[in-house]
Parts: sequence; structure tokens; C-alpha cells
Amino acid sequence: MPADFHEIRFPLDVALEATGGPEWRTDIVVLGSGREHRNARWARSRRRYDAGYGVKSLDALAAVVAFFEERRGRLYGFRWHDRLDGKSCAPSATPSPNDQAIGSGDGTARIFQLVKSYGAAHAPYRRVIAKPVDGTVRVALAGTEQIAGRDFTCDPTTGQVTFTAPPAAGVPVTAGFAFDVPVRFDIDQLDVDLAAFTAGAIPKIPLVELLD
Repeated sequence: MPADFHEIRFPLDVALEATGGPEWRTDIVVLGSGREHRNARWARSRRRYDAGYGVKSLDALAAVVAFFEERRGRLYGFRWHDRLDGKSCAPSATPSPNDQAIGSGDGTARIFQLVKSYGAAHAPYRRVIAKPVDGTVRVALAGTEQIAGRDFTCDPTTGQVTFTAPPAAGVPVTAGFAFDVPVRFDIDQLDVDLAAFTAGAIPKIPLVELLD
């Protein structure tokens, strides 16, 4: 990410109760026969969230306001924890070094990008993971776990795994990890009605994923 991204996570207690998920953009043309043609405008999905549902107290709201001010509204991006989709495995499981296939050795390449695959049989989607949680990345070669710091390193700001020695040709490279989503606020004005808030109204705090 460029200089307009801050490597800091949105307040976790608020993020845990937010709403949102992936978005695709599809054009649909209906023909005279009633049949339709569908065309994907985006090659990658983009996630949107609303953090307002996690704000349950004035203290939490004040923390969000301070975070919003430091980001200058939509100017600076930041990390977001997606409770549903923040691991290489199921939400209730612990990441394993064999969770996700991230490449295959050719005897030369030492750098591999973390990815997460969705689906399998019909049209699997591979998502680039650029913000792994530091210290959570586990890597294996042909099923044998490698030692972080000795056999490989992983840049938590890019999601790139760099091996000390290139994996041999044909050797499967796999990884497991926890990760954050790079996002920004989707507003430049945080409009909070304290009278409505104390009566139970939820402020809207929209966020949108940043794609490389």
C-alpha cells in the first residue's frame, strides 16, 4: 500500500459487531426472447462494511471519532478485522500451514504472494491477501512446515512470503494465516445525532475495501 495507508487496525470491539461482506458488479442484458447475458465488470470482489452496528456506548463512539479524525475521513486507509472472513481456514479453526495453496516451486522463484481460494468445483476465486496479521503466517513445502525467520519471512504489509532458498521445481507451497482487510472510510463527514444515539439509533459508518 502507498503512503496514504496507515498500518493500524480499526477498534476491534467495534469491528466485531459490524455488518458487511463482498460485492461484485455484474451487467445483465435481457434479450427480446427473455434470455439474458451476464457480464462481470469486476475481476475482483470488493468488500463493504458498516461499522455503526458495533458502536454501543459513548466511549466507543468517541474512539471511532478519534480514529476518523486521524484518518482525515477518506484520506488514509487502515486495517479492518472481518470476523467472518479473517483466516485462511474456518472462523472457529486455527490456521494450518497446509490451508491454502499459494504456488509451486520452480527452483528459481523465492517470493510467493499469499492468496485465499473460495470454492473449488466450478469457478474457484483466488483472492490476494495483502495484510496478514504479523506472526500468524505458517508455511509448508510439500506438507512439511517451514520455520519462520529461518526458512522464510512474510511481509505483513504486502503478504509476500520470501524463502531463504527457492523451493525445488514442482514442490507445492502452502500457507495458513490470519489477515485483515485494507479499507478506508467511505464518508468525509461523520454525522452523529447524540439525542438519537442515546435513544438507540445506530450511526452509519460506511467502509470500503481498498484494492491494489
